[in-house]
Amino acid sequence: MVDSWERARRALEGSGIPPGRLAHLRPLDGGTYNSVEELRLTDGRRYVLKVAPDAPGLRHEQRLLVSEAEFYRGAAEAGVPAPRLVALGADTAVRHLLMTACPGEPWDGSVTETERAALRTELGRQVARLHRVTGRGFGYPSGALGPLAGDWRTAFTAMLDAVLDDARRYGARLPRPADEVARVVGAAYGALDEVTVPGLVHFDLWPGNILLDRSAGEVRIGGLIDGERMFWGDPLADFVSLALLGDIGKDEAFLAGYREAGGRVGFDTAARLRLALYRAYLYLIMLTETVPRGADEGRRRRVQERVAPELVAALDEIMELPLSS
Repeated sequence: MVDSWERARRALEGSGIPPGRLAHLRPLDGGTYNSVEELRLTDGRRYVLKVAPDAPGLRHEQRLLVSEAEFYRGAAEAGVPAPRLVALGADTAVRHLLMTACPGEPWDGSVTETERAALRTELGRQVARLHRVTGRGFGYPSGALGPLAGDWRTAFTAMLDAVLDDARRYGARLPRPADEVARVVGAAYGALDEVTVPGLVHFDLWPGNILLDRSAGEVRIGGLIDGERMFWGDPLADFVSLALLGDIGKDEAFLAGYREAGGRVGFDTAARLRLALYRAYLYLIMLTETVPRGADEGRRRRVQERVAPELVAALDEIMELPLSS
């Protein structure tokens, strides 16, 4: 078995960086799938090495690092603070992604209300810039669920079908049977046809993936990280994790920044249907992934208590709204 230091040296060498310059290595917390380590070189430069596990997962989690690399390319194009891609080893014996490190620590409870308003406004501007980046088709660039699709309905229905298949295969505990969920969400698929341009969607922008940098005194966003869940699709889908288990419509500061930077958002019936679909998709992932990841009983119980009611609420909203054909 290759130890962490040897693995890190090989990743550096494969990227054209002399491996002898590796001075320090430490694991980073917060990841729930890949293993993540910070590498510090003798000249002070910092990198992050992410390594894919050899473990069971959900269907869309195959080749996640390919999608993450695509996100960092898009973020660079948008001029948004995020890691910069150094090297991708998607087809090597040890699948890995090497990237630059961003300044800061994950957003936490130390942020004051005054700071929060300014930060959420700036985050809105950054997300609007991300959403202007477009792809060649819809879906996961990793190819985990097949090639990119020519339309959003085809791509997203494949994504939802895949996670429902995962739920059945792993025997995940859902608040409603998988077949019933499939029937409810299927009735709203007509609303997806309004999306005609594949935008860059991070889909995991909860506070833990937003770094805050206080090194210059005033707090600022240091980077948007962990883009492994990225896909090309409806920018509205990003609003689910940005208001995880909540309602983005109540985040006035974020929406103000988003609109200020040119982002277009409204909450008409079709948009609300699509948001309900994206909420259902994310919450199905959160409920199902606890099984292949071997979550303990306490973790499973917490997910059930917090996420299952939100999945039910999303399904109920779909049933209550006028449906598109």
